[in-house]
Amino acid sequence: MKRDTNKPTGPNQRMLRVGELVRHALAAVFARGDIDDPLLEGKVITVPEVRMSNDLKLANVYIMPLGGEGADEVVAALNRHHKFVRGRISPELNLKFAPELKFFVDTTFEEFGRIDAILRSERVQRDLAQDGDEDEKGTD
Repeated sequence: MKRDTNKPTGPNQRMLRVGELVRHALAAVFARGDIDDPLLEGKVITVPEVRMSNDLKLANVYIMPLGGEGADEVVAALNRHHKFVRGRISPELNLKFAPELKFFVDTTFEEFGRIDAILRSERVQRDLAQDGDEDEKGTD
């Protein structure tokens, strides 16, 4: 059976494993404060996700500074220092090629907040209450 190559597929196991390696290595670099940049001094940076390209040569790194303050400036600073950071994590990865790093602001926290607000809205709560009433009537 021929596989449909036009259909998008998710990341394979190797991409996920290497992404986690990169994520842990970056978290260690950020925790040690290896990057000499006044904008990054004293910032606690979390790395919720790293998405690897199929060939493992590009890592899209999603970061969020604690509290979310100055996220765009932190991302800009990290993108300025991407070669230095790449050199710091390269020995820990044990790969033939160290991936190129591109940093982005992680928006999943904002998205979670938006979805949570929708689920807590009066309209959704009313609909959920109506569905619960119908379920109780159907079981009599």
